[in-house]
Amino acid sequence: MSLWIKICGNTSLEDALVAVEAGANAVGFVFAPSPRRVTEAEVAAITPRLPDTVEKIGVFVDAALDEIVSTVQACGLTGVQLHFDAAPEMPEKLHEQLGAELRIVRVMHFSAEKARQHTAEAAEHGSNRHVSAVLVDSRTARAVGGTGVVFDWAAAGEALFQHAQAQGKPRLIAAGGLNLANVAEAIATLRPWGVDAVTGVEAAPGRKDAAKVREFVARARAAESTQ
Repeated sequence: MSLWIKICGNTSLEDALVAVEAGANAVGFVFAPSPRRVTEAEVAAITPRLPDTVEKIGVFVDAALDEIVSTVQACGLTGVQLHFDAAPEMPEKLHEQLGAELRIVRVMHFSAEKARQHTAEAAEHGSNRHVSAVLVDSRTARAVGGTGVVFDWAAAGEALFQHAQAQGKPRLIAAGGLNLANVAEAIATLRPWGVDAVTGVEAAPGRKDAAKVREFVARARAAESTQ
């Protein structure tokens, strides 16, 4: 399968369409405190105007099951990104209520100091048939996502990505500070199943730079072709 590319933190139809036209597989909408936060009403007005072929992923932080279910239904989302330490049973419950076709992405905030713990966590997610993929992100004192900061690729490659490649699971998505200058290197180093960009393709927080979005996708596809 070709590289999965998600452009996250969209706040307008115009930005989402730029990502789609650039060739992204998925667009993300943040339903959590952030400069990129959107409401159900805003997203419900956007998703019907996007192609059926593009995935619409809702990003949730510290959200209850009922809240996620109602938001997915109201907004016509096709996937959920659990950007917090959700209960292990939540993916199964989401599939029970929303259908097995819903893409469910778990998130790991990588730190080299906890590499062994992350290896075990990734293996657990990989054995869960209700988890579609795992997004590996950075974290700062102020933000759990959209940090603009890269994690330690060398350590993460050894602890996570090499194991996932060898075993074929879990599908790992590289995120955290990806931009035009480093996406090719990230793909060459980590060989991820997917990549996710937010701050690296913005003109300002919550507003995309169309040229950066197009170039990011183009560079990611070019890097993929060399693997």
